[in-house]
Amino acid sequence: MSWNEPGGDKKDPWSGRGDQKGPPDLDEAIRSLQEKLGGFFGGGKDGDDSSSGLPPLKSIGFVAAGAIVLWGLSGFYIIDEGTHGIETRFGRYVATTQSGLNWHFPAPIEQVSVVDVKQQRFIEVGYRSGGNERTLGSVPKEALMLTKDENIVDVRLAVQYQVKDAKDFIFNVVNPAATLKQVTESAQRGVVGSSKMDFVLTEGRSEIVAQIKKEIQDVMDSYKSGIQVTSVNLQDAQPPEQVQNAFEDAIKSREDEQRLINEAEAYSNDVVPKARGAAARKLQEAEGYKEQVIAQAEGESSRFLKLLGEYTKAPDVTRKRLYIESMEDVFSETNTVMVDVKGGNNMLYLPLDKMIQHQPASQPATVSQSSTEQSAQTAVESSPPAVRTSTRGRDVRGR
Repeated sequence: MSWNEPGGDKKDPWSGRGDQKGPPDLDEAIRSLQEKLGGFFGGGKDGDDSSSGLPPLKSIGFVAAGAIVLWGLSGFYIIDEGTHGIETRFGRYVATTQSGLNWHFPAPIEQVSVVDVKQQRFIEVGYRSGGNERTLGSVPKEALMLTKDENIVDVRLAVQYQVKDAKDFIFNVVNPAATLKQVTESAQRGVVGSSKMDFVLTEGRSEIVAQIKKEIQDVMDSYKSGIQVTSVNLQDAQPPEQVQNAFEDAIKSREDEQRLINEAEAYSNDVVPKARGAAARKLQEAEGYKEQVIAQAEGESSRFLKLLGEYTKAPDVTRKRLYIESMEDVFSETNTVMVDVKGGNNMLYLPLDKMIQHQPASQPATVSQSSTEQSAQTAVESSPPAVRTSTRGRDVRGR
């Protein structure tokens, strides 16, 4: 049964007093709260003569001390690894704090600006983020520049940098990224403008990038911007779209030229060593032949000197011996058999089997008869040396 129904309990559920009728008094609740707060700050009750309506000085001191402590504690801050904190007092630089727990006078006296010195930042010149693709008519103006030989090239460049001095980065340059981009465009146009188009588009890319990076860093250091350029990447360098097809044909021709040069060098590297080896072999053979001829000549000379000594001792015998040996050497190369008909007998033995065996395949054996005045020389090649010597001696004596 509800408390306000007929015959129900008449107690007020808010106040707990059974004799109260109607809702609770809000004014009374507010007044009760004010009395509690006044008691907390040391205020007197009604009828107290020492009460003047203001809190005592002791309570004010406690409140002020607590507020100062809270204000001081709010000055603690933490700097993460890879970042630096720049403390400023009324806008003026005070100190640079490293990573860890630090403290400064809280606002509005001092403020801290946190700068990430390890973050790799980048700017783009000649294209926009979101892809390197280009459509007709979408080339930014800063991408087109004039070369030394008065040709226009389309260059895309990306510069990566990081903060090396947080103080200079914050105070010396208003907008470091915009300043770096303008400096990059200026350095890029200067370097490309002093180079020819073929050099920019082919073998000179690395040299151009290195020169652009150096000039950017020199200018940013002169500004004391606190920026360190880590890398400059040449994303693309190409002629304008209107002459793109013609330029591709020129590139293909240049590649074909280089390919043919490489093939010629490969052939040269294969042929030249072989030719040098053959030449060296010929030289060695010539040297060997030279030594052989010299040795033979020296041997013949030595033999002739020895024969000369023997000839001096016995001229007739030596002369006959030389004649016999010479004729032996001459007839040993032929298959001719000479027969002395006048001084011989009817019974003559010719070793035809041995003569045919020693004759050349293309030359048949021949037997000739000399006149009666000729000397007989029988079986020069096939007969034993003693027989040949006696026959030749007989022939010489007959003459």
